[in-house]
Amino acid sequence: MEQSPVSAAGDKLSQFTGEKYICIETYRKTGDPVRTPVWFVEENGELFFRTDSDAGKVKRIRNNPRVRIATCNIRGNVKGAWVGGEARKVNSESSKHVFSLLQRKYGMMYRMIRFTERFSRGKAKPVGLAIRINS
Repeated sequence: MEQSPVSAAGDKLSQFTGEKYICIETYRKTGDPVRTPVWFVEENGELFFRTDSDAGKVKRIRNNPRVRIATCNIRGNVKGAWVGGEARKVNSESSKHVFSLLQRKYGMMYRMIRFTERFSRGKAKPVGLAIRINS
């Protein structure tokens, strides 16, 4: 019996439940992979994370939305299976919602990091990105 695309993506998504970090693999124009550990939240079958508007991963995703993700530890050491997906930047309103979900999930640590960023961030603005897992 063949799985529907929705349930196949849901099965791949289940490995991220209860995890704190995912490693996102984006690709340079040369095709070389770049891996980055990030905090994330899941909602409605997509994974969301926050980054700065001038971060390299934003530029790489704009050029090539194809990504791979896997669970990892804080240092980016992969602990789960890689799954493919497509990433996209979300609009300003959706970004605010993503930020509130991240704050709820990560609590005081999230607030402390956001507070210290105020002093170190240049002109970059925080943006939300979404990843839809391929079925």
